[in-house]
Amino acid sequence: MMVGPAARRHDSRIGAGRALGVAAILALGLPGWSCGPPGDHPWNALDAERPIAAADSVFIEELTWMEVRDRIAGGATTAIVATGGIEQNGPYVVTGKHNLVLRGTTEAIARRLGNALVAPIIKLVPEGAHDPPTGHMRFPGTFSLSQETFEMVLWDVARSLAVSGFTDVMLIGDSGGNQRGMGAVAERWNAGPPHAGTRLHHIPEYYTEDLWSYEQLKELGVEQQPDVQSASRAGIHDDYHYDAIIATVDPGAIRTRERRAAGLFEINGVSLDPLDRTIAHGEALVARRAEITIEAFRTSLAR
Repeated sequence: MMVGPAARRHDSRIGAGRALGVAAILALGLPGWSCGPPGDHPWNALDAERPIAAADSVFIEELTWMEVRDRIAGGATTAIVATGGIEQNGPYVVTGKHNLVLRGTTEAIARRLGNALVAPIIKLVPEGAHDPPTGHMRFPGTFSLSQETFEMVLWDVARSLAVSGFTDVMLIGDSGGNQRGMGAVAERWNAGPPHAGTRLHHIPEYYTEDLWSYEQLKELGVEQQPDVQSASRAGIHDDYHYDAIIATVDPGAIRTRERRAAGLFEINGVSLDPLDRTIAHGEALVARRAEITIEAFRTSLAR
């Protein structure tokens, strides 16, 4: 095994050779090395007829471009842009908690509206400073964007949707820290739209109305302790509202099996068993969240 200067010269020659090889392949345009525009095929025509039946999904990333085109032509001109987060959520719930919640709520909102599709959920959001770490950034596994980057991402996502033909873009956030950026982007866009005919609608009610389903859970007979309106009421960043909604999407993400084995399948004094009951509660919370959001969105449309 070579060591010292000889090894460094050897590695340098290998690196240079690889770089030249890649450059040659790119220059020749060989298959597998290009993500450029599609070739001259009939199915690449913007008005080409879709050759297969359409899938039943409201998520843009799960649809073909032809399916998206045809949905828009059929009246689905509202796009839902949802922001979540990757952050610490106590010892039982995965870091993608907010994104899983949005998987459930955005589908419910889109299907109830009937004329909406869901853009890819924006999973990275402001979570705190990096140096020194603040907020959730103090915990391993958290990812944070600067406020400027977050707003730039939202702006470019909205522009992409406008180019596709969406006329109304709904902005919702499943975390309190996301609201300011979404509101700022919507205000700036609507003051001087970069794409005529497309409006942005920030709907803070999705998050703020009956925050963490505090009142609705009581209506369902769920009494958490201590009885305070907080997502960290018992000192950890977790509560029944989130566990129940996530359970409708992926019970494993609240560590159902592991918590049962440890005798910890409960939160804030409320058992999460039977799981079917928790999922039923989660479905009710999702339905109410969809109703709240749609009502606020329609108010925004009327304005």
